[in-house]
Amino acid sequence: MCLGAKAEGLRTLVITAKGREKTYARYYRTRADFSGCVDETIALEHFADLLDPQVQRQLIERSAIFVPNRSFEVYLRQRHSYDEIECGMLVPFFGSRRLLRAEERDEAGNQYALLDAAQIRRPRSLRSPDEIDGLTLVKAPHAKVSFERAFFVASTPTQYRTRAGALLGAGVVSEAGLATAVLEEYVLGPTVNLNFFWSPILGELELLGTDTRRQTNLDGARGLLAIEQAALGGAFTPSMEEAGHIAATLTESMLEQAFDVGERFAAATRRAQPPGIIGPFALQCIIAAGPPKSFVVYDVSLRMPGSPGTKYTPYSAYRWGREVSAGERIAKEVVLARDTQRLAEICT
Repeated sequence: MCLGAKAEGLRTLVITAKGREKTYARYYRTRADFSGCVDETIALEHFADLLDPQVQRQLIERSAIFVPNRSFEVYLRQRHSYDEIECGMLVPFFGSRRLLRAEERDEAGNQYALLDAAQIRRPRSLRSPDEIDGLTLVKAPHAKVSFERAFFVASTPTQYRTRAGALLGAGVVSEAGLATAVLEEYVLGPTVNLNFFWSPILGELELLGTDTRRQTNLDGARGLLAIEQAALGGAFTPSMEEAGHIAATLTESMLEQAFDVGERFAAATRRAQPPGIIGPFALQCIIAAGPPKSFVVYDVSLRMPGSPGTKYTPYSAYRWGREVSAGERIAKEVVLARDTQRLAEICT
């Protein structure tokens, strides 16, 4: 975000937590020779302190525009409700502050409702473990790490109870967490994140880039032979905790379909929560076998994407003549809005 903002001539400020500020305040700080990209940092005792009036005042005095990411929601939700976040943030948001909560599956008008309104295929949901009739992914809150989820796969109700019992015994999940777990059909296929940008200023949808995730011990297990995986036994608990991303391109024949699901999703957000999505969003997909191949959306991101590497796919260059990162595209939209006196159309 900071590199993109500097490319557009904007000043940058990073909000971080104490103990994590060195990355920004030291290694990536702006130097006298104009290298680096972080002009200022504010280091808080805890990210949730962002809502403190004194911190808000500092940002307002600097004429800041706040760009939310997933960490912003996760850490502030440890102390505040979405209502408190939406009302307590006095600084203008880039994008829709009302749509952030739609990422949560227990919120009204959530991502499932938006996908259904857009008529976009998603994995079939199951109401209870007794309905399991094939390979099913169980997503339960992690008992020890509040902002992570524990995942496991079961193909029968009996297998569900066995695996859930093992995780309960290991303290990975709780009874309360299992009661609120999401159960979804396990769709076979490669995963890809479609990272889009909806521009209110230009009235266009752009595909900024595509990527896939690296995930801690799950990726490690995938690298083993079947006989070695079997040796892991019941003690192995797969973790889908994110460790990074890899750029991943699409076959060209899938691009038309990618733009179609992006357009339909953006239109659904405008109907459900005007003015709808502003700026970046991602549809996290499985490419299901056909024929024809098709996207199945299993998760939605309604803010800055998690991967800084999406620019290393060719799609933004097809639109802009060169690769443009999500950060630079946000900054470009801010500058376009500022110069045409339309900032109110991109900030909420």
